[in-house]
Amino acid sequence: MARVPAAAARVHTRASTRSGRCPCCCCSCGIGGKVTLLVLVAFLAWFYKAIHPPPPILCGTPHGPPVTAPRVQLKDGRYLAYKEIGTEKEKAAYKIINIHGFRGSRHDIPLIPKATMEELHIYYVGFDRAGYGQSDPNPGRSLKSDAQDVVELADILQLGPRFYVTATSIGGSVAWTLLKHFPHRLAGVGMLGPVTNYWWSGIPTVEAWEAFRFQPIQDQVAVSVAHYAPWLAYLWNTQNVFPKSSVVAGRFDFWSMADKKIIASFQPSNERSADEPTQQGIHESLIRDMVNMFGRWDFDPGDLINNGVPVHIWHGDEDSLVPLMLQKYVQRRLSWIHLHVVPGAGHLLHVMETLSDEMARTLLSGQA
Repeated sequence: MARVPAAAARVHTRASTRSGRCPCCCCSCGIGGKVTLLVLVAFLAWFYKAIHPPPPILCGTPHGPPVTAPRVQLKDGRYLAYKEIGTEKEKAAYKIINIHGFRGSRHDIPLIPKATMEELHIYYVGFDRAGYGQSDPNPGRSLKSDAQDVVELADILQLGPRFYVTATSIGGSVAWTLLKHFPHRLAGVGMLGPVTNYWWSGIPTVEAWEAFRFQPIQDQVAVSVAHYAPWLAYLWNTQNVFPKSSVVAGRFDFWSMADKKIIASFQPSNERSADEPTQQGIHESLIRDMVNMFGRWDFDPGDLINNGVPVHIWHGDEDSLVPLMLQKYVQRRLSWIHLHVVPGAGHLLHVMETLSDEMARTLLSGQA
């Protein structure tokens, strides 16, 4: 092969440099570099916007959803919407606050038969947790702030020094926090299929991993994002490239047959809308729920001490959403907690009238 004379090579290099082209090629690195930079800047701008959710659409504002439910104003100025059923508060023997689950609302009070409510003189109040339904979002929302909302609601409604609490699904995180920080306000706690956190500090790695693998892969990824990269949780659950959380997406493929039958027979009510729980934005409701539930807790429920508060947990043995095995682990750690395994039941325990009746009678019996 003929060699290029050194002098000619130097001339070629100088000419190439002056023309803005790479030596020995005809591509334009100057233009290419600028294009790459523009693409990178555009991607970063999109990514920054994508991980920052839009501001919530507040109820009662000119362009927001209307306020139709009674509401109380908290000390920080936020409003909580609530719903009362059962015996008149002033005549009630038992006063219960219900904490709804994921995609839930103030309407999701367990279906205790009316006859039982009258027999036991039960006053029941459900409320929209912060950012759900018609309750104002809480920018600093945490597990403890959710628990404080419950206590403040009880004080405003004048439910007395002690009251009962029931909690469904992810609402159980608030019940655990009440037991940690406000046990002196509780007369008893009943939880229906409460969600467990795979990263609670006391759970053995083997048991946590076994329960974690019980979930569909897309949910494994979603809860991992909520735990390890909470700043990415909103983007992950709103993008359409990869499978997002099945619960956020409203998919019921992975639910048990018992739950699917309940969902199929569900009759919509005029007083509630399927879209109302998330009408102010899914970040303020669903995403904050996921991050709080699967984030790093400041305590392990397994380390709670017995303060004399009766605690009962009901869990379906066919619950395909929340692993029963971790519920059994918590009960082994805390022998004073009563675990009731419900044969043939799935996750939607609060809409089972017979079970709700049993829950009310057991919880209010004072069994510790």
